Amino acid sequence: MSDQTNTNSLPRIGDKAPDFVAATTTGPLTFSEFNKDSWVIFFAHPADFTPVCTTELVEFAKNKEYFAARNTKLIGVSIDSIHAHLAWVQNVKQNTGVLLDFPIIADLDTAVAQKYGLLHPGESTTAAVRAVFVIDPKGTVRAIIYYPLNVGRNVEEIKRLLTALQTSDKHSVALPVNWEPGEKVVVPPPKTLAEVGQHDGKGYEQTDFYLLKKDLN
Repeated sequence: MSDQTNTNSLPRIGDKAPDFVAATTTGPLTFSEFNKDSWVIFFAHPADFTPVCTTELVEFAKNKEYFAARNTKLIGVSIDSIHAHLAWVQNVKQNTGVLLDFPIIADLDTAVAQKYGLLHPGESTTAAVRAVFVIDPKGTVRAIIYYPLNVGRNVEEIKRLLTALQTSDKHSVALPVNWEPGEKVVVPPPKTLAEVGQHDGKGYEQTDFYLLKKDLN
C-alpha cells in the first residue's frame, strides 16, 4: 500500500487517504482523527445554494441512520466559506425540514480539493467535481466514484457499495454484478489444481470451476 503524499495527484484505491485539518460546520476537524475506527463517506459538491447539490446532501442526511448503523460517518466539502455553508444549512432546513448535521468542510483555499484531486480543469477550475471516496477504518481509500457537475449522485448505489465492501471484508468473498444484501456471493476461485473441485457437492451454485456462488446464511 502506498502513502499518498503528492497533492497534485488523485488518490487511488489502496492509497492512504490524505490527512488534513480544516474548518467545518461542526467545528475544526483533523481528518485522521475523524476517520479513526470508523468508515467514512467523503464527498465533494460543486457549490452551496445550488439545486443538484441540495438534493444530494438532503438525501445523504436522510440516510444518516443507515450509515451510522454501519459504523460510517459522512463528511462533505466544497470550495465555499464557512459562512456560506452555515447559511446554506439553515436554508436547506427551512425549505426541506432536513438538517445537514454532518461536517461540511470550508475549502476556500482549495487545500483539501487539491489533496483529493477534486478540481478537474475540463469541468471547472473553481468548483469541485462530485467525487465520492469510501475510506475504511484504517484510513485506506477503498472505492472512488466521480460524477460530472450536471448529474446528481445515486445515494442508493453508494449505500450498496459500502455494504458490499463491508460484506467482502467480513466474509472474504467477492460480490457479483448488481449484488444486493441477502443475495448470493462469489466464492474465491481456486488458486491451485488441488483446490479445483473442492466445493463440488457442497450446495454451491456452480457455473464452472472458477465461478461459484453461495448464501451467507
